[in-house]
Amino acid sequence: MADARELHHGSHADLLAEEPHPPAARRLDAVIVPTAWPVDALRHVMRVGRAIDVPVVALCSRDASAEQARQLADLEDAAVLAVDVDASLARTLPSFATDRLLQKSGFGTTSDLSVKRNLGLVLARGSSWQRVLFLDDDIHIDDPEHLHRVAGLADDFRAVGLANLGYEDNSVVCHAYRAVGGEQGTFIGGGAMIIDAARTRSFYPNIYNEDWFFLLGDGVPFRAARAGVMRQRPYDPFANPARAAGEELGDTLAEGLFWLLDSGRDIDVAGTAFWGDALFRRRRFIDLMIGMLESAPEHERMRRSLEAARGRSAGITHWLCHNFVDLWRADLARWQDFLDWRVPVTSSPEKFLNEVGMSHHVLPSEAFRRSFLRG
Repeated sequence: MADARELHHGSHADLLAEEPHPPAARRLDAVIVPTAWPVDALRHVMRVGRAIDVPVVALCSRDASAEQARQLADLEDAAVLAVDVDASLARTLPSFATDRLLQKSGFGTTSDLSVKRNLGLVLARGSSWQRVLFLDDDIHIDDPEHLHRVAGLADDFRAVGLANLGYEDNSVVCHAYRAVGGEQGTFIGGGAMIIDAARTRSFYPNIYNEDWFFLLGDGVPFRAARAGVMRQRPYDPFANPARAAGEELGDTLAEGLFWLLDSGRDIDVAGTAFWGDALFRRRRFIDLMIGMLESAPEHERMRRSLEAARGRSAGITHWLCHNFVDLWRADLARWQDFLDWRVPVTSSPEKFLNEVGMSHHVLPSEAFRRSFLRG
């Protein structure tokens, strides 16, 4: 039987600086949180922002609205800039060739998470915010004060991910690998990551593992660190097999590129032959785990999820993988042109929003008006 370790790297931790000693504390400029859940999901992050006197940008869609977020912020006396993210606001960003490829190939997604994170990058850059924490609404911070200390590392690293002391944040396939006894670690992620918004030239493509592509987008080798702590809220990765199917292409691509980095190679060597090998390894890896599962009822949901991932993998070609990476590079160039020519750098979020005509999408809380609006 094949050794799973020959097919899959359970850890990419060697690519990170682990718990480097922070330099002198640098204040965070803002916390940016994308949300699609009912408004109470924002309560914790509002309290984090209030505790450390940092504004929170709530990027709202679906079950969340800017008006509800502003009302909650006023109840919490939190400085919040609430944004309704709709199709018209999404169209202010560049259109991406990778999106068109995924839609044409049947791998498109209805998620707007990448749109929200890219809008957050634009708002931070245009407002002259430098050290920005991207924080998902299912992340808990026990000690908000330590965030200012960790933020100082953004001067030396492209990204600083908070270490997860809660439920492991992995793909469904990687959760299954851990469940069958594999040595599966976690990496830093966009759900709890401090970046220098003034320096980064990267963006989040609209695919699973978009945060790994964000890290790669400023060039390889990237300098990233893991420091500070947070807790991920538990969830059931095997509740719906569609989750595994939806993750499969992004997981295949990201794990393939990071396989090269783990081996000390550059991602530029990832041609069609490489992707043929990567797909062969991925499918053998999933098949191996399916074969390891017992017939016990508690394994049936895991089996269904793995079979969904394996079925989705059958539709992924080496051509699709190679083309996605090529088009992602073209999208990076388009994003960087957009930053240079369409994102004015101003002295405040108010000036930026007025200059680019986005003010009608945004509702500031009373505490935000008192502390961060001028005039």
